[in-house]
Amino acid sequence: MNGGLFSFPNPVNEVSARLVAGGVVVLSVVAIALDQPWLTALIAYGFVARVLAGPRFSPLALLVTRVITPRLPVREKLVPGPPKRFAQGIGAVLTVTAAVLALGFGQHLAAYLVLGAVIVAATLESVFAFCVGCTIFAGLMRVGLIPEAVCAECNDIWSRVPASP
Repeated sequence: MNGGLFSFPNPVNEVSARLVAGGVVVLSVVAIALDQPWLTALIAYGFVARVLAGPRFSPLALLVTRVITPRLPVREKLVPGPPKRFAQGIGAVLTVTAAVLALGFGQHLAAYLVLGAVIVAATLESVFAFCVGCTIFAGLMRVGLIPEAVCAECNDIWSRVPASP
């Protein structure tokens, strides 16, 4: 990982990103199923930490990148970092909102509904390699709201999808 303390990796190993998303799904489902609103703060911390510094300060991301991914019999798949950071930013907004609703206002149902949206997006990433935030990022690039210089290699996310044989 290059850059300073608060830098985001570019490229990102999609295998690790998908595993982190799977961890987010598990934590979020546990928070809702066991009615543990304090977990929303833990989940939100992980997203904020990953937006600010990649896996460097996120316990879940550290577990995935340092322990789980290196032990898997799969090759890394490198993808551009900026769309993944954007996706983490969306997750941060949603999970911080859920944490504030649950812990600040005692609105557990509302918090869990927001967390439900996170579960859907993280499941799509983890199971199907479909990154909702990355797709939004690509759309924003196409309409010019995100300059091409931010991520020239990811202007068209579909160019990275291998063609069917």
